[in-house]
Parts: sequence; structure tokens; C-alpha cells
Amino acid sequence: MHPALSADALAKLRQPRPYPAVSLVMPTHRREPDSSQDPVRLRNLLAKAGKALDEDPGVTRERRADVLDQLERAAAEIDLVHAEDGLVVFAAPGEHQVWTVAREVPERVVLADTFLTRNLVAAQAAERPYWALTVAADRVALWSGGPERAVEHTGDGFPFERSLEPQDVEREERVGDVPSTFQDEDTRAFFRDAHQALRTVLASEPRPLYVIGEAPAVSLLEETGALPQGTTPVRQGGLGHGPAEAVRKAVEPLTEAHEAALTTTVLAELDAARGRREYAGGLDEVWRAAKEGRIHLLAVEEHHRAVVRDYGDHLEPAEASDLDARDDIVDEIVEQALETGAEVRFVRDDSLADAARIAAVLRY
Repeated sequence: MHPALSADALAKLRQPRPYPAVSLVMPTHRREPDSSQDPVRLRNLLAKAGKALDEDPGVTRERRADVLDQLERAAAEIDLVHAEDGLVVFAAPGEHQVWTVAREVPERVVLADTFLTRNLVAAQAAERPYWALTVAADRVALWSGGPERAVEHTGDGFPFERSLEPQDVEREERVGDVPSTFQDEDTRAFFRDAHQALRTVLASEPRPLYVIGEAPAVSLLEETGALPQGTTPVRQGGLGHGPAEAVRKAVEPLTEAHEAALTTTVLAELDAARGRREYAGGLDEVWRAAKEGRIHLLAVEEHHRAVVRDYGDHLEPAEASDLDARDDIVDEIVEQALETGAEVRFVRDDSLADAARIAAVLRY
């Protein structure tokens, strides 16, 4: 399974595939007793995908066999014991991918020449990802985090590790000590290498940055080179090797305070937009503005979902069992808004109660 979702990964997933590209989307559960139904639901959905492949006259025998094999391989990788709120499986000739998301998804099986990414797009927008850099004299590690989890980033040279065994034994015997660890030139060079790698990561994937370590280590990193504006130091040692959950908990109070401040800012921007008549509220208005590419800022409550029928000029509530229902319309709006350059902010439930849970600041 893929532990984290990046903008680069999403861009690659959106690229056209040889037909048929199968997208299998399924809600999952974190705890008993609801989680006990997930294995059965998954088997039924895989069977549904197999039937769709068998009955599609546009799928050759060879491609059908290839994609079915990819689905079987994907199924073998799925870990429902550690499930989140949604499961997304992609299979196409020669490839398969499995993603878990901390956001509810509708159950779907889709055959097309591209993967169905809207649920992943919305999940990434809601994830509020950040980077956490743990710094110590012998190890500098980078962690990709979000509200639900953190995982160690093991690319771009990370983690940086070295031994703290004395390098100048003769000097130590002669003088009786060694230079202070964080004044030692070897340590400074070690931090410069890590700082350069950090800049590379932030250039390709900008996110809020938290620097975690004892005060001398954090200070040395700050002296080594410029850090992004808004970088937050967390003066706490002992986390160079994690574990990931301890890293997440170290920054959790700060991320929660940051999100509360962002929510206040978003609500203020929406109020100002009302006065300028650059405001849309509710699914109908926001969906229309998204299709027209007019959204500058989209605000959505974290757990807002809606099943609707699309009548072209307006949306109406519907049941999920209705054949023409759109049961991921909120995720579609998020994806469309991002495609047209809008900023998307997920805010706490009930923050937008007076706007039917979704609102936007318009460009014009």
C-alpha cells in the first residue's frame, strides 16, 4: 500500500491508461464490529469488477486476463486490519496500486481509460500534510505527516546518519576533551548536507515545516541556512528514530492551533466576499461556480458529503441507490476547483452551517 499521497503521485495517476483502467472505491472501517464486513464487501466488489470486465466487448481476452491478475495482486496487498476510512484500488494492463484514505468514499467500480482520482484528490486536500524534521547530532530524519498519521520519508538522501565516536582520538588523549558537539565542524557539515536535502524536498513539495530537536540542534539548523517562512521549532529531543506516532503527537497541538487559526481566516474571507458579492454558498451555487472556473477559495466542512442528481442547471438530493445519483459530488467539486487553480480549505464541522456546509470566494 502507498502510505502517503503527493501532488506528483496524483499527476501520474491522472495520466491516460490503456483501456480498461479499473477503479475500485470502497468505504472501510477502523474498528469492530463495522470492520468485520469489510472483507466480504471487498470480495463482492472484486467480483463485480471481474463481471464488468467479462461483459465488456471492448476488452480483449489478453487484457482481461492481465487486469484480473493485477486486481488479484492488489487484493493480496490490502491490509484491512489497519484500514482507514476509504480504500481505492487501481488496476490497468501491467500495473496496480492500492491507496487508503482518511476520508469516507462511496462504493464504486469504474472502467475507463483513466483512473478515478477525485476521491484521492479530496482526501489529499483534507489531509493538511506537513513536514516534520527531527534533528540530532547523529541523525536527521524527515517525516511526512497529517492529522491521522506520520510516516518516515526515506528518499532524497533521508535519513542522514553518522557515528558520534570520537574522530580525533589523539587530541582527546592530549587535551582531555573534544569540541562541543554542536560547535564541531563535522556536525556543521552534517547539518549542511541535511539542510540542502531539505531544500530539495520543500521545493518539490511545499508544506508547513516543524523542526523537532533539543535546543542546540534546532539552533544549529537555523544557523546553517534559511528555513521557509512560518517554520515552527519544537524543542523536544529523543525523536530522531521516531516512532512515527510520537512525532505526530509532538506536533499535534501546533497543527490543531494552526488549523483553528486558518478556519477563522477562511470565515473572515467568506464574510468579506459576501459584501463584495463575490460569494457562493450551498451545493448548487458552488457546483455551478466550480464548473465555470470562478472559484478563488473553496471552503468545505470536513465530513460533508451529499448524494444528488445533476439536472444540468441545478442539483437535487437523491438516494445512493438511485441509478443516476452522484454520490461523491463534494469530492467532484473539490477536484474541479483544484483543477482551475482554486485554494481548497477543509474546516471543522458546523463552521459553515449557515452556508449548507460548503461555500466559496469567487474570482468574479
